[in-house]
Amino acid sequence: MVLRLQKEAMVKPYEKMTLAQLKEAEDEFDEEDIKAIETYREKRLKEWQALKKKQKFGELREISGNQYVNEVTNAEKDLWVIIHLYRSSVPMCLLVNQHLSLLARKFPETKFLKAIVNSCIEHYHDNCLPTIFVYKNGQIEGKFIGIIECGGINLKLEELEWKLSEVGAIQTDLEENPKKGIADMMVSSIRNISIYDSDSSNSDNDAK
Repeated sequence: MVLRLQKEAMVKPYEKMTLAQLKEAEDEFDEEDIKAIETYREKRLKEWQALKKKQKFGELREISGNQYVNEVTNAEKDLWVIIHLYRSSVPMCLLVNQHLSLLARKFPETKFLKAIVNSCIEHYHDNCLPTIFVYKNGQIEGKFIGIIECGGINLKLEELEWKLSEVGAIQTDLEENPKKGIADMMVSSIRNISIYDSDSSNSDNDAK
């Protein structure tokens, strides 16, 4: 406790202040403190600007077809862009939009967009919806076209997060594919059915 109190006593008051609080309290510091404050303020400002630059998105934004080139193809260098082409009449498109809205908040360094498909591609078939394209430096790095590729009608948020992380668009904290357990169960079931069929076939042959 004594060591902690000593450490706290050594901390200058301005080191616990926000930029706004520093400005209000300027008259209370001596010349030495003011010089230190300027250095500290510059450091905090750079940290804030770096954070703001990194986290400048944070929402699923709607664009139109005529914005596609500027917002997606010509997006700034090394920026990951995820765009969902959708129709409101397709139920799974609405589900994907809900999931992408949440992921956009979780991964604000990635640009998340959505666009009504008709404004981008004419006569696009409903069978190809939802459609998710993942871009970087003007190139498509990943694509999920149709209900199956997007994860099925019961798509969970974590499953979509994993899909997008596999192509590199986001850095997930998930340790493994959320669908892995389901896939393992399906493989196991198929294997058991195959063994059962094989045993049944052998029994029939023996009977003959």
